[in-house]
Amino acid sequence: MQIRIHQRWPEISPIALAIVLTFLTTTANSVFKDFGLAALLMVAVVTSVHHAELIAHRLGEPFGTLILALAVTVIETALILAVMWSASPSDALLARDTMYSTVMIACNGVVGICLLLGGIRHKEQFFRIEGTGPGFAALATMCVLVLVLPIYTTSSPEGTYTNSQLVFVALSSLSLWLVFVFIQTIRHRDYFLPAESVSDESVHALPPSKVKAYFSYFFLFISLISVVVAAKLLSPSIYSWIETANAPKAVAGIVIAAIVLLPETWAAIRAAKADRLQTSMNLAIGSAMASIGLTIPIVVAVCVAFELPITLGLDPKDVILLMLTFLIGSMTLGSGRTNVMQGAIHLVLFASFLFLTLVP
Repeated sequence: MQIRIHQRWPEISPIALAIVLTFLTTTANSVFKDFGLAALLMVAVVTSVHHAELIAHRLGEPFGTLILALAVTVIETALILAVMWSASPSDALLARDTMYSTVMIACNGVVGICLLLGGIRHKEQFFRIEGTGPGFAALATMCVLVLVLPIYTTSSPEGTYTNSQLVFVALSSLSLWLVFVFIQTIRHRDYFLPAESVSDESVHALPPSKVKAYFSYFFLFISLISVVVAAKLLSPSIYSWIETANAPKAVAGIVIAAIVLLPETWAAIRAAKADRLQTSMNLAIGSAMASIGLTIPIVVAVCVAFELPITLGLDPKDVILLMLTFLIGSMTLGSGRTNVMQGAIHLVLFASFLFLTLVP
């Protein structure tokens, strides 16, 4: 019986998560509740990654990574809008802080740890620059349009866009993301396929049946819903901890971005350790692109329709770190070959982002 339960944990966990989450929702605020929500969040992340990998094995790459990127972007957008709905002045910066944090975590944190761990285990790793390069270039374009140019436009106060400018930037970002998805899944799908590795057991395993894949879709949905609900219930405590520690408001954006990127980070690290760095790059670049290409159009539409305040322009310090990220990233992605040194550089950039956010 113990073996059967151990083998069935991916099917049992989502249902258990929903039951425990319902119980915690009705529980009065306490330290026990916060720890319970944090533990539930971790279990939900592991479960969602498991089912996303099953779906990916059934569909093949890069569809699996795309599904996970879409799912976590929906979570990110829901969390941003839920907080912004209060329309307080500090919440006007939340979308900016969250998207900037997502880009920095994905392009420096996730890429850095994958290159470092992959380099330690395999010395050198390879990926196809034909797919990752254009995706990184599109991401840089989106970031400048959304996060940098508002500082320099003159039709509205510094750091903001007019409604027409917001609509233009939203449509531009969405267009770039749609073109990227088109080449990723249809026109040039081979650019994003990882090379087979003998250390990756999933290559030799039989793909799940169609019925099992449909169940994985359902369980992935339940697990991701558990992530967003748990994060939403934890958000008051997180804001309270931030205020108690007298930390900058931008920390809230880092926390939201870190929560929604947990499933992809876990999956990317597993892929890098299995010598499938292409999958790690697909996840890191794809999640950052989806964060802007999908989140911005939805957030802009809601803000314009309901006249919610939104500020997108970054501070000068953050602009410099963002530009340095793309400069170093272009060197990292230039050869399609990586080692531990490149991972260390990205992790130093990530540490600088975290430190300078806490000590601006």
